[in-house]
Amino acid sequence: MIDVAVLISGSGTNLQALIDNCARDDFPARIVLVISNNPDAKGLERAEKAGIPTKVINHRDYPDRETYDDQLDEALNECGAKLICLAGFMRILDARFVNRWRNRMLNIHPSLLPSFKGLHTHERAIEAGVRFTGCTVHFVNPELDDGPIITQAVVAINPDEGADSLAERILSQEHIIYPQALKLVAEGRVRVVGNKVTIRDADYENLMCVNPKAE
Repeated sequence: MIDVAVLISGSGTNLQALIDNCARDDFPARIVLVISNNPDAKGLERAEKAGIPTKVINHRDYPDRETYDDQLDEALNECGAKLICLAGFMRILDARFVNRWRNRMLNIHPSLLPSFKGLHTHERAIEAGVRFTGCTVHFVNPELDDGPIITQAVVAINPDEGADSLAERILSQEHIIYPQALKLVAEGRVRVVGNKVTIRDADYENLMCVNPKAE
């Protein structure tokens, strides 16, 4: 059983997926602390309902990013966390912090990285005219939305689809792959070599998809 801290800023739907899976008897990780930089984050209520300790570290209370990240690091070490899951944590972490937790901090991003890093991923994917997008769980590097990829889910873009509809369909896949990625890491099956992840005893899909299909 490995201890995990989850960092949030908002509603916490991915946090809820992690909470639900960590509650299973056979799951190899447990959430020991949920930290939010936003005191009004709904995700705090989700954690409290599940009996998980919470902590607010409001970035507005600190003069600079480095001081804030040091306070964050202190709280994480105090709770004994061995892994961090970023679940909608809307803060850019400085390189010192990231390097302290290198290959021990996971993030989920709503695109097929390395495409569409940053914000407004769904609108940008639609505007670019790509036929597939999706979501990615990766280890965090200092560069924005960068790091060794653990797992991805692919979602086809429908014609005339709006960003809200696409976001909802992708979010349902995020709720599946984030707990799966955490499970793989917690079980010690994930190894990082350079910027590539290898996973022991994993099943890989040998699928090919076309979108749209020709008549």
